[in-house]
Amino acid sequence: MIAAGLEEARARTLGLLEPFDDEFLTAQHSPLMSPLAWDLAHVGNYEDLWLVRALGGDAVGAQHDDVYDAFKHPRADRPSLPLLTPAQTRAYVDQVRERALGLLAAPHVSIDDPRLLVDGFVYGMVIQHEHQHDETMLATIQLSGASTPFAGGPRAIERATATTIAGGTYVVGTSEAAWAYDNERPAHEVHVEPFAIDDAPATNAEYVEFIAAGGYDDEKVWHPDGWRWRNEHDARGPLFWEPDGGVRRFGHLVDLAPDEPVQHVCWYEADAFARWAGKRLPTEVEWEVAAPPNTGHVWEWTSSSFAGWPAFVSFPYREYSEVFFGPDYKVLRGGSWATHAAAIRTTFRNWDFPIRRQIFAGFRCAADV
Repeated sequence: MIAAGLEEARARTLGLLEPFDDEFLTAQHSPLMSPLAWDLAHVGNYEDLWLVRALGGDAVGAQHDDVYDAFKHPRADRPSLPLLTPAQTRAYVDQVRERALGLLAAPHVSIDDPRLLVDGFVYGMVIQHEHQHDETMLATIQLSGASTPFAGGPRAIERATATTIAGGTYVVGTSEAAWAYDNERPAHEVHVEPFAIDDAPATNAEYVEFIAAGGYDDEKVWHPDGWRWRNEHDARGPLFWEPDGGVRRFGHLVDLAPDEPVQHVCWYEADAFARWAGKRLPTEVEWEVAAPPNTGHVWEWTSSSFAGWPAFVSFPYREYSEVFFGPDYKVLRGGSWATHAAAIRTTFRNWDFPIRRQIFAGFRCAADV
């Protein structure tokens, strides 16, 4: 099962990159993103660290640790690093995988931390990590504007209706899910007041109504920081929307589908829409308590800043979650059409800066009752 999960993730990764030549793979298509070849080598280096070295094996490419450390080098700086060529990268990730599978079949005699093997956690972490980078690479490909064979996007949905959730004590987070990350743990009780939440994300059609009503020109519905962002960027609609109403999707101009969830909006746009509609964004606790239907279309912005749950313990490294805690990042929930099922669960927490629009993110609204 673990080997199959690893192979599935790698097949997805290589399939995404297969249409592109070396020049495309090594170029930086946006300062927000890494060159695609960096992402592939980073995935291999992460596996080298956690499925080879942490489980008692000899390093395959310790000399690559610095270059492919996501926390040492901002994305904008990565093209200037001494990157492996695409051919060297493929050879590296293949060698790492061969050694990792060998360790999977052998007893672990020198494990850094025995907790890594509880319920196969470290394998789940590496599988999820690669799938998460696949989604990041899809965002890079979308930003590149290159004409590609990809045609993915959210499924059509019905316009949302509100569901009322009773106030009371609920359990959020998890102490049981084998592959849950540290920021999802532990399960704990929360008290919520009664609230209403939409049973589906906002659609393109609804967002068109917001634009047509002057939503981008009405300062009253914008967060002050969002209004500054809107003016600095002269934002008039979601990223990749064209003035004629079409949408740029993986290098192709397609018609705007009114019944698809709106995507590629930042937190400030989502917040402004919710205020314009007389509603608000849900807190992430409300989102999880409601366990909304119609997830997996787009990541959904919440009103919450990213922080650890009570009794949070960093594991197996601080840089996955803890270093991002604070008011600078907003939490997203639910997963997108580009998210693999391994990273879609009610407790999964994603996060990003409130100005980010390249991610496949939309929102649903909530309200007090």
